Amino acid sequence: MPLTALHTTASFQALHAHYAAIKDRSLRDLFAPASAPPRFEQFSLKAAGIFLDYAKNNITAETMEHLFALARERQVESRRAAMFAGEKINTTEHRAVLHTALRAPAQPALAIDGQQVSADVHAVLQRIKTFAGALRSGAWLGYSGKPITDIVNIGIGGSDLGPKMVCQALRPYQQAGLHLHFVSNVDGDDMDAVLQQVDPRTTLFVIASKTFTTAETMMNAHSARNWFLQNGVGAQESDLRKHFVAVSTNVEGVTAFGIDPSNMFPFWDWVGGRYSVWSSIGLSVALAVGFDRFSEFLDGAHAMDQHFQSAPLEQNMPVIMALLGIWYRDFFDYRSVSIAPYHQDLGNFPSYLQQLEMESNGKRVALDGSTLEIATCPIIWGNVGTNGQHAYFQLLHQGSDITPVDFIATLSASHQLPGHQAALLANCFAQSEAFMRGKNAEEVQTEMQAKGMSAEQIAALLPHRTFPGNRPSNTLLMDALTPANLGALIALYEHKVFVQGVIWGVNSFDQWGVELGKVLASNILNELTGTPAPQSHDSSTNGLIAMARKAL
Repeated sequence: MPLTALHTTASFQALHAHYAAIKDRSLRDLFAPASAPPRFEQFSLKAAGIFLDYAKNNITAETMEHLFALARERQVESRRAAMFAGEKINTTEHRAVLHTALRAPAQPALAIDGQQVSADVHAVLQRIKTFAGALRSGAWLGYSGKPITDIVNIGIGGSDLGPKMVCQALRPYQQAGLHLHFVSNVDGDDMDAVLQQVDPRTTLFVIASKTFTTAETMMNAHSARNWFLQNGVGAQESDLRKHFVAVSTNVEGVTAFGIDPSNMFPFWDWVGGRYSVWSSIGLSVALAVGFDRFSEFLDGAHAMDQHFQSAPLEQNMPVIMALLGIWYRDFFDYRSVSIAPYHQDLGNFPSYLQQLEMESNGKRVALDGSTLEIATCPIIWGNVGTNGQHAYFQLLHQGSDITPVDFIATLSASHQLPGHQAALLANCFAQSEAFMRGKNAEEVQTEMQAKGMSAEQIAALLPHRTFPGNRPSNTLLMDALTPANLGALIALYEHKVFVQGVIWGVNSFDQWGVELGKVLASNILNELTGTPAPQSHDSSTNGLIAMARKAL
């Protein structure tokens, strides 16, 4: 049955009228009335260890009422229940979406289509625990009798971005003397740079590919295999099982590669790649920080799952963040969102969210196959905040486009260096205030007059030193960047993406747009390395292939 187009719904139309009435107001004015309820208390909440201040958004209580009405009209609550129950909400691939089951306790048990999901998940977790304990304790030895000192995770997409981001974020928890490396790019420079740092006698490779056929991953895996056999003094093919493990479901492929099937850690088709760090794809995380910390990471995500399931929409953090995103994308036409973590160890978090959000909701076709007439996922981008301040924040403050910002920070540091944390937080809070308030001409003029500048100088510089402000932002705070808090933070954004997908009416769990380039790349590879010259492409592509054939 065709979906009701979002822009034709009563709640969307009511929001449109509300937007027309308030679109010219400023954030500064919203904070100005002394009689108004304090916005910080009115527009903030805490859940699963995460505190959200969303007061610096262009909203009132009336705005939020309209947005919650939209969520209810789009059946967010029933769709949420369907996901947690294991219904096949990934309709184009006829799959359930059960990444939440990967971090749920064993009881109450969940069974789907005859599979004992809870039992299977916890059986794999037990295998990860046993293996991680053996390797981290030094009981697992390489072929030369030496313990493992380096772990190389070979994957791509979610099989790389997830564990890489989490391992960096949990850097203070990593075991001393155990070094993590990540290879994803088919560009040989990526693999070459890592192989120059490691010793085949003390290196473990984790090959992360569900099908064990992913082109980029398998090319890198075979390069690692060849390097091991060529550079490991006295290494035999039988030694591969001591230095290679697989995160996969393809027993035949794993065995043919030389990996012992007992060192294959499976996961399931209801685990999407960008939602897979909670599964055995997180093996490298468990190896880096230990299974107990990995369990805390899962527990934090589960705590956010429980909040998302049980909290009323009006106090539901993922729902609120999703609705604010809808408000800015479909009414204000803001086309990007910047992620600004004020924590160096979250440096990979913006890249992780790029895949999570844009691969999930970067769609122009609704669930029923119709073409959408509203905008969907904005462009997600960013970097650690203090670096961004000296780069692209200029555009955020004075550029012609308005970009909402998510500031992320911790109240406590994981280091002991005096003064740094206060300076970091001062920068974070100052930027959010500056985006909201700006600096008007009168303030700039008064400031320059106080410095003794001439009227002529003031007139020349005034436009350049004026900041329009009215730039919205969220601020997310944690007490510290612990495994549990990191798990909750990731789950928060996962559920935000889900809610937005429901409202837009897209399938957030397929990624057909990724496949076309893969098919064409396979064809062109044959043309680059084979004998027949390419004929089937446009003149530009044919010309590029011809140039490359001469160079290869």
